Amino acid sequence: MIKNRQTLIRRRIRTINTLLLLFFVLINLPGCAPVAPWERGNLAKPQMVPDPYPMQSSLRSHSYRGREAAIGGASAEGGGCGCY
Repeated sequence: MIKNRQTLIRRRIRTINTLLLLFFVLINLPGCAPVAPWERGNLAKPQMVPDPYPMQSSLRSHSYRGREAAIGGASAEGGGCGCY
């Protein structure tokens, strides 16, 4: 009796987890859409660049690597949200 009950509980949990996963996948699907050509102008604005000064950042990281003997970890934060 206990084994059957545990099996029933596991099946219910698995069903609930599957439904939750399906729900979250379906909720996020509308976000996966191609950008229309007339909307790409908004993404090309200077404020949307992850690193607003790439040359300055490159020179700064080059001098930092020479002083610290460390490479990497200096990428720009954000991802085009427009905030620095």
